[in-house]
Amino acid sequence: MSSIAVIGVGNILFCDDGIGVYAAKYLEINYGFEPAIDIIDGGTLGFNLMRYFTHYDQVIILDTLSTDEAAGTIYHLPSEVLLGLGDTRKTVHEVEVTQMIELASLMDERARISVLGIIPWDIHTVAMDLSPTVKEQFGPFIQTLLKIVEETGITVTPNDDLRSLDGIIDSYRDPKVDR
Repeated sequence: MSSIAVIGVGNILFCDDGIGVYAAKYLEINYGFEPAIDIIDGGTLGFNLMRYFTHYDQVIILDTLSTDEAAGTIYHLPSEVLLGLGDTRKTVHEVEVTQMIELASLMDERARISVLGIIPWDIHTVAMDLSPTVKEQFGPFIQTLLKIVEETGITVTPNDDLRSLDGIIDSYRDPKVDR
């Protein structure tokens, strides 16, 4: 079985931009995977993501996608398709992730990289939350990811006591809450 990493990227301080980080934490807390996969909070690591692109067989990045489609639309794109979208990226981490994928494509050994992205409603407001539009699509976003993971032969098992998205977001607002 190949090694798989799911990396949530984004900035939780700018509303929908944090969906990748929230989704990674949601998966880590609410699901078990057999064989195990690595779930990584990539935050705004940017260029430091390169080590993951060369260490794993498959990497799935959770992020926003800046396109002109309707907010809340979910896409699963292989890295080659993402690179073909041109200069539509609107956040620093989107630019850095794309640059890292471009650099990784020059290497002989690298992960199969894909992005599970959602079109954001708001990436400018300073708020540790998600817009109602993106929150409404969080369940389908997670279900899409679980299907992608299961298609690789990984068994996904929900934990008995699922923690809510709001509980995950609240854990970032209050440092006393256990994440």
